[in-house]
Amino acid sequence: MEIPYTLKNRPDTGLYNAKLGIWLFLASEVMLFGGLFSAYILLRVTAPAGYWPHGWLDVRLGTLNTLLLAMSAITTLLAWAACKVRDFGKFQFFHACTILLALTFLGIKSYEYHDKWIHYEVHLKNGTFADGHFESGIYVNKATQTEVEKSSFQGLTYNAVENGVTNVMDLKSVTLHGRIVTDESDLYDLRAQKNIQLAPVTIERADIERMENYGPPHNTFTAIYFTLTGLHALHILGGTLVIAYLWGPGRKMWKTDPKRFTNRIEVSGLFWHFVDLVWIFLFPVDRPALFSISTQRIRQAGVRARRCKFPEPPAG
Repeated sequence: MEIPYTLKNRPDTGLYNAKLGIWLFLASEVMLFGGLFSAYILLRVTAPAGYWPHGWLDVRLGTLNTLLLAMSAITTLLAWAACKVRDFGKFQFFHACTILLALTFLGIKSYEYHDKWIHYEVHLKNGTFADGHFESGIYVNKATQTEVEKSSFQGLTYNAVENGVTNVMDLKSVTLHGRIVTDESDLYDLRAQKNIQLAPVTIERADIERMENYGPPHNTFTAIYFTLTGLHALHILGGTLVIAYLWGPGRKMWKTDPKRFTNRIEVSGLFWHFVDLVWIFLFPVDRPALFSISTQRIRQAGVRARRCKFPEPPAG
């Protein structure tokens, strides 16, 4: 049985089936990301003054990722145009460029994620705060009292199995490449702090009250940051897999039905342009320093609205 309107446009919508389907799917995606962006804005404007991060993310890396996605939008468009003019060689080249650009984007994002996972904030019992990237930890075997150095944080206590024997390893000290501050708010807004001096900081376990990395549970910003960027990265990964399939095994359709194959390239390109557009909105939200002016204006507008005095309704 032949499926209708895979090549011709439908008389009721003016679109072929796949194109209609992708537009309906993208409409649901707009609602998904729209809800998350709205959540971010509400969390941002209601955050306590001085406790919303600024300068935690590298604007240069975000700008580079923006340029990569912008170039990938161009290459995927050129790949579709190459199919329209029946130049399969150019299609392969431009689609390969799209895949490479997407993988580079994901690589940079993975680097940023890793940077947050190895970045720790330590609350000390004397009321100060140590902050920096984890360098090493010294653990002591409770049974033998031997010390072991670990290059990653294993928790305050962990079990090590050697030769069938389970040994309890207790943290003795950690070393961060960072600094110690007396006010936690100094760790949030880095814009006014120029030439911050970082050095190895060794902290004994007895002095540690609480220690956690900059993962999603750290605070409200990291939670919404990982949610938004993680969901976007999954869309990039999914789109890359589809494009790679069309570039590889899926290209067999080019020989049997080039017009339908071209339609598939167009549909995948529409999805790709959507994730590119999402990043354009996500980039300034991703780097709060770029978003601070807008939120200040929102707050000021809210204050002015609360100060407005409306006339009393007429009596009776």
